[in-house]
Amino acid sequence: MEEITKLLEFELINIGGHVIRTYTLFFVVLIILLTRLILWLIKKAMFRKHQKNTRNIGDTAALYQIIKYVIWVIAIALMLDTIGIKLTVLLAGSAALLVGVGLGLQQTFNDVISGIILLSERSIKVGDILEIDGDVVKIQTIGLRTSKGLNRDEISIIIPNSLITTNKVINWSHQSQHTRFKINVGVAYGSDVDLVIKILLESALEHPDISTNDPLDARLLDFGNSSLNFQLLFFSKNIFRIEKVKSDIRRIINRKFTENNISIPFPQMDVHFKQPKDK
Repeated sequence: MEEITKLLEFELINIGGHVIRTYTLFFVVLIILLTRLILWLIKKAMFRKHQKNTRNIGDTAALYQIIKYVIWVIAIALMLDTIGIKLTVLLAGSAALLVGVGLGLQQTFNDVISGIILLSERSIKVGDILEIDGDVVKIQTIGLRTSKGLNRDEISIIIPNSLITTNKVINWSHQSQHTRFKINVGVAYGSDVDLVIKILLESALEHPDISTNDPLDARLLDFGNSSLNFQLLFFSKNIFRIEKVKSDIRRIINRKFTENNISIPFPQMDVHFKQPKDK
């Protein structure tokens, strides 16, 4: 027992009379381990209820991030207090330094504040599909400073949180898990309008990713310069891969048009040359 006591009382660091002993290091490690254990238990308890609900998982992930940051701040404060460093003294002594650092890291602080806003507001959640600067991204994680997303090319994109909070961002999956999309197509003048509308509707219904619980619509949109312009409107849950869905439907439309002798015209222009009169 005496040897254990000597081991715990052993001086590891002695700087200006400030001593860090073995038991101090032991308590610091213990705080880290307990913090990790508490966070693991909280995560298991929070996500167990929402494993099958994607929308609830996004809300739970945001709430868990906030809890994680709060617990780690408390843990770091306890570790500093265990070592013997008083936070009030530390902050008072480094006030001028913090001002300089704050000016230098202004954008970083902006991203951090934006991260806190995102996590607390939960307007953007894990699993949401966003359109940012013309790029469509599925959000994978929301961090304190940056968020990580995956675009349609399977490339991970690191997004500063301030970019999401200060710019115009389209959230394709905010209101519901399915969205209405459109495909425009033109056919030659003289085509059977009713037949074209029928083909457009049948083409959409052939695709497995088209929602049959929501209304389909095909309409004569306008009389173009060289074509009758139609628009197909449909709902789909495959928001992230919707361009592939649109491509498949266009192929079906093109096949059915060919089978029914309906042509898709291209812009044409007649140019007439006037012959100069003989003088």
